[in-house]
Amino acid sequence: SAMVNNGSLTYDHSKDGRWTELAGCTADLRNQNHDTFLAVRYSRGRLTVMTDVEDKNEWKNCIDIAGVQLPTGYFFGASAGTGDLSDNHDIISMKLFQLMVEHPLEDETVDWTKIEPSVSLLKSPKDNVDDPTGNFRSGPLTGWKVFLLLLCALLGIIVCAVVGAVVFQKRQERNKRFY
Repeated sequence: SAMVNNGSLTYDHSKDGRWTELAGCTADLRNQNHDTFLAVRYSRGRLTVMTDVEDKNEWKNCIDIAGVQLPTGYFFGASAGTGDLSDNHDIISMKLFQLMVEHPLEDETVDWTKIEPSVSLLKSPKDNVDDPTGNFRSGPLTGWKVFLLLLCALLGIIVCAVVGAVVFQKRQERNKRFY
């Protein structure tokens, strides 16, 4: 997943960074018998992530975000820790290149060392998305939720008791001996 941070945001490990994620994708990098590759490119305000996981030298788009403003002089990092799930990865090499591209005239006057990291989206695409666990578990247990939970538990116990009694009675009838 991709996240742009100006130092004021924290990564929410319990939700795998969902609230600060701009975009993300899934790639099967684990337990391959060949090398897998990930290419991250930032040029002209566009952040692109591409993968080659099938060792065919065919790059597939993973993430493409326009309007990303990143200053110069910062660090690039890679992590397998996303939250509750993490994994060991061997990063054999990282190659960083400075792309020499022509900039529009208005970009020539910008001091890129003083830009605050940001994205020109009005809000993150992940904002205001309901919790995937559903409405029942997303809030605290209120009186009605407790009542329904207890009612379902009681009905489950009654059904189990009736089924158990019927099975017991059938076994008793089958085990009767007539002398």
